[in-house]
Amino acid sequence: MMSPEQNELMTRVGPGTKCGALMRHYWHPVALADELPAERPAKAVRVLGQDFVLFRDERGRHGLLDRDCPHRGADLAFGRLEHGGLRCLFHGWLFDVDGKCLETPAEPEGSVLCQRVRQRSYPVVVKNGIVFAYLGEGEAPAFPDFDCFLAPGTHAFAFKGLIECNWLQALEVGIDPAHASYLHRFYEDEDTGAAYGKQFRSASADSEIPMTRLLREFPRPKLDVEATDYGLRLFALRKLNEQHTHVRVTNLVFPYAFVIPMSAEMTITQWHVPIDDTSCYWYAIFTSFGKPVDHAAMREQRLKLYQLPDYRPLIGRHNDYGYNVAEQKSQTFTGMGFDINVHDQWAVESQGRIQDRTREHLGTTDKAIVAYRRMLLSAIGQVGNGERPIMWLDQQRAAAIRGPVAIDGMGPTEGWEAYWKDVDVRRRQASTWAADTLPPLVA
Repeated sequence: MMSPEQNELMTRVGPGTKCGALMRHYWHPVALADELPAERPAKAVRVLGQDFVLFRDERGRHGLLDRDCPHRGADLAFGRLEHGGLRCLFHGWLFDVDGKCLETPAEPEGSVLCQRVRQRSYPVVVKNGIVFAYLGEGEAPAFPDFDCFLAPGTHAFAFKGLIECNWLQALEVGIDPAHASYLHRFYEDEDTGAAYGKQFRSASADSEIPMTRLLREFPRPKLDVEATDYGLRLFALRKLNEQHTHVRVTNLVFPYAFVIPMSAEMTITQWHVPIDDTSCYWYAIFTSFGKPVDHAAMREQRLKLYQLPDYRPLIGRHNDYGYNVAEQKSQTFTGMGFDINVHDQWAVESQGRIQDRTREHLGTTDKAIVAYRRMLLSAIGQVGNGERPIMWLDQQRAAAIRGPVAIDGMGPTEGWEAYWKDVDVRRRQASTWAADTLPPLVA
């Protein structure tokens, strides 16, 4: 049973909080690159309870600054993009991507005030369609050589969505392999050939059985969890008979991402970024080991569920998640349509803005959640003691972490431990870009 103090400790991430101090040791997705259009590449962003302005200058450089102008506190998100930086509308003060004050034009001729003023700026990099920022003090960690970062842009697609609850419960649904047999249960199976871009609709590797049928008919997976250098590796085993067992390998990447299979050739790396304590964005990179990603099709599919500019769900709490009694009786377990993002949204938002974990009764299938919470509390303690936490990486360690491997496959009941590694090797060797990216565990 979790205490109220522990729940508070793990969920609060704003400035001055202990979990917030931990989070500021990592890079965070702060926007999609598409959110900075050529006509006005600037926008307000809120992350970890702090307000920033993100912009791209005329030279194509990205900058992230505190949102309040250091002169009189006006909102820089409305600033003019000109003359090498972002200009405040109030008195015309101009700041570059590094926070340097370039001009204070309302001041007297010859004033050197701008030489004494600097706006707080934060390191920014763009990785396969996502803008990442480092919000902490001191040296930023290196990026690991994950597949989602190594893949060429032709084989990666990025998207995001708003979730109106605390980041922790949004993450925890992704490290709960047992829920898929219920929350995402469909009573009719679709043509797996039409499953492109859809989760749990295709057949897994070495199988013709639709995932919808597999999840429906084998609802009691055997689960195992092992610690890794990036976080946790999860195994969900569904035994069909003495010869065949379905093997699903997923991952928790500390502090708040998971890597899961989407199909035999595509994986999803998904981050759960706190906007503040009661809302978050999921950011995802869909990575293909096979054919190039059909970006137009993937975007069109997702824009049926999310509206711009804030990527707010069209189906959600405000309209009962599309709940339909007749559908629940005959078509889906939830009665909330056929997109699993809606199901997950309901599951985590229905727990409240911040879940009260003191009322939980965890079971055997929650072992990954238990393991993650222990890891999170330990990392908070490490930072409190002045240490660097798990997944703070220097260049050498970052280059040694590959994958993580995410697999859905029909393997042998005896020998499944070697099977999933073999599937990963085969997939990489057949790929136009991933042949040289074998993780150390399978190299």
